[in-house]
Amino acid sequence: MSRPGSSPDENGVSQNGDPGGHRPVFTNTLNAAVSPETRLLSAFARDTQARKVDLAGREYYSEEGRPFELRLVGKIKHQLSTDPTLHPEYPSSLGLREFTRKATEVALGKHSRAIVENRVLGVQTPGFTAAVRLGAELLRCWYDPSAGWCGPVYLSSPCDDSLTGIFQAAGIQEIREYYYWDDKQRGICLERLLEDLESAPEHSVVVLSASAHYPTGADLSQSQWAVITRLITRRRLFPFLLLPTQALCCGDMERDAWPVQHCASLGMELLCAQSFSHCFGLYGEAVGHLLCVLKQNSVLLPVRSQADKIVRSLWARPSVGGAHVVTTVLSNSAHLVEWQGEVKHIVERCMLIRAILREKLRLLGTPGRWDHLTQQGGLFCCTGLNGEQVEFLSNRRRVYLLPGGCLNVSAINCRNLDYIAESIHLALTSSL
Repeated sequence: MSRPGSSPDENGVSQNGDPGGHRPVFTNTLNAAVSPETRLLSAFARDTQARKVDLAGREYYSEEGRPFELRLVGKIKHQLSTDPTLHPEYPSSLGLREFTRKATEVALGKHSRAIVENRVLGVQTPGFTAAVRLGAELLRCWYDPSAGWCGPVYLSSPCDDSLTGIFQAAGIQEIREYYYWDDKQRGICLERLLEDLESAPEHSVVVLSASAHYPTGADLSQSQWAVITRLITRRRLFPFLLLPTQALCCGDMERDAWPVQHCASLGMELLCAQSFSHCFGLYGEAVGHLLCVLKQNSVLLPVRSQADKIVRSLWARPSVGGAHVVTTVLSNSAHLVEWQGEVKHIVERCMLIRAILREKLRLLGTPGRWDHLTQQGGLFCCTGLNGEQVEFLSNRRRVYLLPGGCLNVSAINCRNLDYIAESIHLALTSSL
């Protein structure tokens, strides 16, 4: 029986112009859940107020309020574009070899025992998200190829909203949370975090931020890492570490990667997803890397073959433009010093903004303590504002934060700092 208005005529064409009267394939497609970031972007774009402020972006913003390109990166891009020795050819499916070597070294250290013993695999990926996805795919065949391991995976609460979807897209459906940020303490609650991981089943994967936790900016101390790694080892859990903004937390790549090096030094197997897009200002280049540290060298070739097979079905080959830039900087001591100077300036500016915002709130007499603003690091921080206060900021003051009260520190500048401080003060003192 044909649907009303769609019966085919004598030539087999329905009244709505569909040849053969076939029902459209995507008729019953449901709308996907809209992410908080997408909703914020849409609301900000629709807002016609001149004084609106977007504090929810992911990029590093300059004092002028624009995504920032490092001067050195601009120079190297120009040099590479005129280099006659570079030919337009496909890279290996696992990426540029020199890039993966350098990316591995900045995560583990040049003299890492795992590197010396040749039990490390590095894979270039088209961005941080792709590195997490590849890691998730590897876990499914790594734990039990015959049964198809499907979890659980433990994510911090809060965390990047996209992480759950990435693991689920890889077929890992059992996603759980562990306690991380405590609104009352305005910091990490280690006790409850340990309670959650203590109850995790053996072989659970624990996703941990190595530095610049998104979206809170609150990082574990070295002593806290020591406690957590002992628990992970004793409970036979598996660490999946995240380095999305390496160097932009402490201003030093090695310091930001200390948790990765610490876990590797204990002989732990691990995965680590890295991104070089933030710290090199390569936002349109999507430069990521997945690091796999194995227990023994004998499984390196099977894991590499699995990674190659997965990559060929997902993106075939990564792009090389951004990877060439990163490799050029990390391979040249003079470039490295210049790059470190620019990164240090970025980190110092973010810390200065935190300190000034804290002082502005103190002078306004804003309720509560605000020391946590300067105790966090990286581009993001958690203000401690609740949902109603965040809504007040967007609806009444046109200041847009992430729903959990987190914001991008670099989006604050000399033109909007006073307005933002005043808005936060009003959110806490006005009757909502």
